[in-house]
Amino acid sequence: MMSIKKYSQFVFVLLFAVFSTLTLAAEQTAQQVVQATVDTLLKDLNTNRAKYAKDPEAFHKALHTLLTPVVDVDGIARSVMTIKYARRATPEQMETFKANFEQGLMQFYGNALLDYEGKGMKVLKTIPSDSPDRVSVQTEVKGNDNTIYPVSYTMIKLNGKWMVRNVVVNGLNVGKLFRDQFASEMRNNKDDLNYVINDWADAVERAQEQADSDDKK
Repeated sequence: MMSIKKYSQFVFVLLFAVFSTLTLAAEQTAQQVVQATVDTLLKDLNTNRAKYAKDPEAFHKALHTLLTPVVDVDGIARSVMTIKYARRATPEQMETFKANFEQGLMQFYGNALLDYEGKGMKVLKTIPSDSPDRVSVQTEVKGNDNTIYPVSYTMIKLNGKWMVRNVVVNGLNVGKLFRDQFASEMRNNKDDLNYVINDWADAVERAQEQADSDDKK
């Protein structure tokens, strides 16, 4: 079974590729967005790999800058929290959770992404849904060991621009992974929503440390 750490390399090499273009044309299809922006991300990563390896925080900041304009952070955060808890959250708590969620992504995946050597990605097809503003873009990514992994993006159109809502890698639903973690944190902390929101980035870091420890066993 592929480890969480290895999954993270392939999920976010492509996920952040979609995040990386800040001037996406409204007339671009979701498939064109994925195809065009993955090249931009891999070029930047390969050009600045040595710099980022010495200064991971600079890489995290770069990812944050690239992510914010084109990812549906609000939709993802609410999905991770689920309606059950999102309805309880105040606007201030939701803003805090969105910020902590982004920070958690940087911590959990940033360093793993640096290990990816950019073996390549192929866009296969776009699968429509019942809504014209929601599609699934099917791709394949080649891992460092040349293994081919299927990657599916859920893309939604907001204000005329395609944005990432979810990613599924080799059957692993990233959105569900974080939803399950949030639910677990709520159970383990006596349903204290405010605590879980404020502790989220640290909780993600602890999960990564546990995954790394399990990999070494």
